[in-house]
Amino acid sequence: MLCGWSIPMAIAYKHEAAVEYGKLIEVAPNVRRIVAHNPSAFTYHGTGTYVIGRGKVAVIDPGPLDQAHVDALLRGLAEQHEQITHVLVTHTHNDHSPATRLLKARCAAPTYAFGPHGEGRYGAGAEIEEGADREFAPDIKISDGEVIECSGFEVECVYTPGHAQNHICFGLPEQKVLFSGDHVMGWSTTVVSPPDGDMGDYLNSLERLLTRDDAKLLPTHGAAIDDPKVFVQSLIDHRQAREQQIIAELKHGPSTIAGIVPRMYKDVASWLHPIAERSVYAHVLHMHERGVISSDGEPLLSTEYRLR
Repeated sequence: MLCGWSIPMAIAYKHEAAVEYGKLIEVAPNVRRIVAHNPSAFTYHGTGTYVIGRGKVAVIDPGPLDQAHVDALLRGLAEQHEQITHVLVTHTHNDHSPATRLLKARCAAPTYAFGPHGEGRYGAGAEIEEGADREFAPDIKISDGEVIECSGFEVECVYTPGHAQNHICFGLPEQKVLFSGDHVMGWSTTVVSPPDGDMGDYLNSLERLLTRDDAKLLPTHGAAIDDPKVFVQSLIDHRQAREQQIIAELKHGPSTIAGIVPRMYKDVASWLHPIAERSVYAHVLHMHERGVISSDGEPLLSTEYRLR
């Protein structure tokens, strides 16, 4: 499951108290959230499914393949005599899109997403990574800058590749709210795992958020972020610091990623080191592309790297 994981870093994450599962909770004007019961080291309390509007509503990220979660969502809406008209998906990891299949069995709302898994680089059906939902394909493909007309509100599409090539955020321009999916999370850093994850794309997508005037980010995992520019800049600073750590390690001589991760992540449980290796690999590929480091052969996870 390629979401996030908690590591020591100088980012002011807001601690979120234990959530109440199976209940729609208002988190912003005209926005409610219901959290799936899939807590883990990668999902925090679980996947937050958002509902926008009243009466005729849009749903963002239906969640994992969990019938109880979908039943709770539909029950909460039925109590208010509400109808789902749009289902929006930020990306196709297994904690975000699979419940779309369960939801579509119960309602006729079309699904909207950038595309199936791998869209944007590899194409549908590519064997890319574990934790990917390869069964999902949207009814309607959306693109950057597109506006989806809903009942009483508009949703802006903001393409943010990096965590996944088909990752897209959704904005409510009138409220200056951005649903940031896994691109920016409220409890940990985001895993960027090649080949679908791309560090260069991820950093460019973060830089793009700095140009926006969002007043609040609502991530799929974790608490709301009320100071988006400060928070996003801290994520960029963190990634730049990681790159400097890699440079410092390679000053001691050529090394593999497996050789430097235990020192870079010495305060992180060893069972998380394989995930850390994927993140460092993303950095290394980005550095290799820019000519900061070199390798004797193809830049693979197992390759030995050196400073140029």
